[in-house]
Amino acid sequence: MPARRTECIFICVIAALAAAPAADAQIWKKLKRTAEDAVERETTRKADEMVTQAVRCVFNDAPCIQRARAEGREVELTDESGEVVVDEQGQPIGEANDPVATSGGQSSGAESVERPGTGAWANYDFVPGERILFAEDFTNDTVGDFPRRLELVKGNWEIVEWHGRRLLRHTGPRHSAFRIPLPETLPERFTIELEVHFPHPNHRLAVVTQAPPGPSPRPVLSTLAGNYVQISPGGGTGVSAPHNKGIEAVTQTKGSIDTELTPIRVMADRRYVKVYVNEQRVANVPNAELPRGDALYVENIYSASDKDPMYLGAIRVAAGGRNLYDTLEAEGRVSTQGIYFATNSDRIRPESTPTLKEIGDMLKAHPNLRLSIEGHTDAAGEDAYNQQLSERRAAAVKAYLVQSYGVDANRLETTGHGESKPVGDNATPEGRQQNRRVELVKLG
Repeated sequence: MPARRTECIFICVIAALAAAPAADAQIWKKLKRTAEDAVERETTRKADEMVTQAVRCVFNDAPCIQRARAEGREVELTDESGEVVVDEQGQPIGEANDPVATSGGQSSGAESVERPGTGAWANYDFVPGERILFAEDFTNDTVGDFPRRLELVKGNWEIVEWHGRRLLRHTGPRHSAFRIPLPETLPERFTIELEVHFPHPNHRLAVVTQAPPGPSPRPVLSTLAGNYVQISPGGGTGVSAPHNKGIEAVTQTKGSIDTELTPIRVMADRRYVKVYVNEQRVANVPNAELPRGDALYVENIYSASDKDPMYLGAIRVAAGGRNLYDTLEAEGRVSTQGIYFATNSDRIRPESTPTLKEIGDMLKAHPNLRLSIEGHTDAAGEDAYNQQLSERRAAAVKAYLVQSYGVDANRLETTGHGESKPVGDNATPEGRQQNRRVELVKLG
């Protein structure tokens, strides 16, 4: 209902009350009650119209919000009494426009409105591996528990709900640690993605790519030979070495990690290692010594407390990184995990810049190459919705390549397969992420 209409109800009622005889108290009461009922009906109608097909979730009920996402439905936020939460204009607040529910994020987190290739993303070159080895966002864990898919080594780590998200919180002494088991030894080319929020500037975390066997009474960095990834607001983020004995490249990251949930990304190609905070590349090391193992080891180097806890968000580890054209020539098709979309939308997110650039450059370098762009989803949500979403996403990729790289639209076809062609097990986080993909198919 327009705000003007609501104002009219109040104004008309006030005028009627003022004109009514003072002695007729019953008329006053009846008019007042009628006005209140009318306003309530209009407000309810407005909210219902704006959130048709939406799921109502209490603003801090992360499982409800996650279920709605999985069903491909919009979220309408309510307070704990069930009342619809509205903004200053009286508009019902949903997950998409609620600054609390969408704060932070990998790939998530807050959905940026920037286009790929613009602003700070113009020189962003992170491309995720195409084969998911480990993925976890803690949505299947119980609040207060240690995550079931991680291995505790030392310290206090527990799942909490924080700003509408499930996060891993740490409060404990130095050298607290956990392992992330992997199904295989890390290959020469791999990527790591995780989210962090460390409120204290002295907080410091080490991500080691080769975990020692079994629980260790000694800090892993005391015996590590080689480099590790350091994440710290005040101490800098990047590639570090134990006791400063070795190659190091860290950048001051105070003002991001210590203020909000921030995506950290690592891209390794043999000895070449790059580290990113948001869209900024903070380390660019061509000769790092990252050992490879079948588990990651995450260790806190500075103590955390109830007053200043450390938060970790979604974690993803992926293998590979193939040349798109070489793979197309050899196999006729190639899958990419590097094109990101806003939740339940065909809007391409700016983190997709490097992958889209690689595709655009490939099409410009090979003018006779024709492609079919295929959209795929996981099995969460309704079949029909996933089918339509996959079609729109494939079309969005084509539109971007035509507009941004001047590719002849006749060289590109699009199709969507929804959830009908899974390449991973939809019962696992890794499988679902593997299934959410864009594939390029060479046309004859």
